[in-house]
Amino acid sequence: MTALYIVLGILGLIILLVLAAVVRTLLTPAKKSSWVPEKDPEREMEYAKKLAEMIRFETVSYKGEIQREKFLEFHKILEKLFPLVHEHLEKTEIDGSLLFRWKGKHSDRPVVLMGHQDVVPAEGVWEHEPFSGDIEDGKIWGRGSADTKCSVMAFFQAVEELLKEGYTPEQDVYLSSSNTEEVGGEGCPKTVAELERRGVRPFLVNDEGGSVVTEPMKGLKGNFAMVGVLEKGQGNLRVIAKSNGGHSSYPPKNSPIVRLSKFITDLSKHSPMKLRMNHEAKEMFANMAPYGPFWMRLLFGNLWLFKPLLTALMPSISAQAAALLRTTVAPTMQSGSDGCNVLPQEASVTLNLRYIPHQNMQESNEAVRKLAKKYDLDVETIDAYPACEPVDTESEAFGLVRDVISEVYPGLPLIPYVMTGGTDARHYQKICNACVRFSPVVYGPDQMKGMHGLNEYLDTASLPVAVDYYKTLIRRMK
Repeated sequence: MTALYIVLGILGLIILLVLAAVVRTLLTPAKKSSWVPEKDPEREMEYAKKLAEMIRFETVSYKGEIQREKFLEFHKILEKLFPLVHEHLEKTEIDGSLLFRWKGKHSDRPVVLMGHQDVVPAEGVWEHEPFSGDIEDGKIWGRGSADTKCSVMAFFQAVEELLKEGYTPEQDVYLSSSNTEEVGGEGCPKTVAELERRGVRPFLVNDEGGSVVTEPMKGLKGNFAMVGVLEKGQGNLRVIAKSNGGHSSYPPKNSPIVRLSKFITDLSKHSPMKLRMNHEAKEMFANMAPYGPFWMRLLFGNLWLFKPLLTALMPSISAQAAALLRTTVAPTMQSGSDGCNVLPQEASVTLNLRYIPHQNMQESNEAVRKLAKKYDLDVETIDAYPACEPVDTESEAFGLVRDVISEVYPGLPLIPYVMTGGTDARHYQKICNACVRFSPVVYGPDQMKGMHGLNEYLDTASLPVAVDYYKTLIRRMK
């Protein structure tokens, strides 16, 4: 009987807690995202034409290639489009990457505005040619329109307009644009090294990574400023199985490919990576909750009760959700024998890992090695870098971004979020404590599909407000 009373007591407590959460949700007013971009045809067309010229010049980057001469030709287009920037700012070119300094009244709290020049290859059949820069029906088409020549155009244009007004910023403003971001090259690291040599420690770095996203999650209606405050790390591991080879007519039980298959199956079914809802993920869900349907307001608005349940269930519901809660491991490449009837002496599979801070690079790699050892496999690290330190959302620098978004996009909710991709901003972490990932343009579902895919485009209505964002950020610097 005692055990029964205990069980009934626990059940009663759970029911009371759930009822408390339901009442709390019912008493908390639901919110709506009200901001939509206003049409400004004259400015839209002016900026779209400039962006179109930038798109038409192909700036595809390739791993291991610098291609400085190609990017120097692209710089001539920038000089033509933004003459005042090139006349008044100090320009530094590093193997095709660009760094401009706009000298302010003070230099102790500089800001860095970032976006990359390079783009990924454009394969397949497009509705508009990938380097056409076509402007049609309120859209500008082409590779780089959304990722991220739009940002580069917007901050160059913002400075161009402020220079035309005769404005002098309170603090130094740096415009940083790498030509190797898409391939993880040396463009940005060399730029950061140059700033480090000069003794520059930015108060704020504003790079891509987040944006104004339409319906970022099922159930959320409207636009949301998704501001990246945590960037996961990344690594590539090669898992190798060895044997003496042999003829395929008498295969052994545990040939290299069989062992690798068992390993991948085990890794997929029983992930060794720790599930945890960190502070940044909690903040993201809590900020989203008031704008969602009742179920979202109930679950995400009462994480004090439902966090363990959500942490356990979300990975089975959504791969995207799983990526917010743990290090992910994706098999991406395989190799084996060169002959159809020959057992390989060596076979391998390559894993791409995205590290979460609570189980960072070293610990995650070790978890893979431990499982690989079970199947007599070796593990080599191809390359790896850890997760970045998160941005303090209570800091003055983040508060500045919050205030600018509130001013430029009235009625737009701001949601700090965990980035599962990678940006150049990570290189700035060594000299700046506030590397915020936010590109001030609107990305709907089609734009998200088009980046690195087919038919990349951007709504021209995004462009005026993007320019206004950078102008306001510069004006608000103290």
